[in-house]
Amino acid sequence: MSATIENPRSGQNSSGRIAPEYRRHGGSKGNFEMIAWLFMRLSGVVLVVLIFGHLFVNLLVGEGIKAIDFGFVAGKWADPFWQFWDLAMLWLAMLHGTNGVRTIINDYAEKDSTRRWLKTVLYSATAVIIVLGTLVIFTFDPCPVVDGVPLPGGFCPA
Repeated sequence: MSATIENPRSGQNSSGRIAPEYRRHGGSKGNFEMIAWLFMRLSGVVLVVLIFGHLFVNLLVGEGIKAIDFGFVAGKWADPFWQFWDLAMLWLAMLHGTNGVRTIINDYAEKDSTRRWLKTVLYSATAVIIVLGTLVIFTFDPCPVVDGVPLPGGFCPA
């Protein structure tokens, strides 16, 4: 005697068709989730290189951690290479983190309105941080002048 036992989680009935409650419906998101998944993997690899390069240059080269001060940052950001290095690190870290939090919101926020508000706050905070960080990197003045008097530091030309 052979009896067929249905798998309660398979979503298929005895005819082999998918039960209506398990069918996908509504609009498709296209390839966005696949691209977001791929972005997380690729940006993670690039971030590892950027972060370890950042740590190596800041902590191990030269005098190490004792040398990190305003003058060190001013000297580093005087070179466009390091500006773009730090910019890439900022943008990738923010977008990588935002994508991760977006995934968590999608997984755990049950109501559409809650999900919408959380994503609005997330995207707004991300935009503000990226814009402000980019402005700081590209408008950083290594030789600030306050009330007509240059601040001391020894790294500014006379």
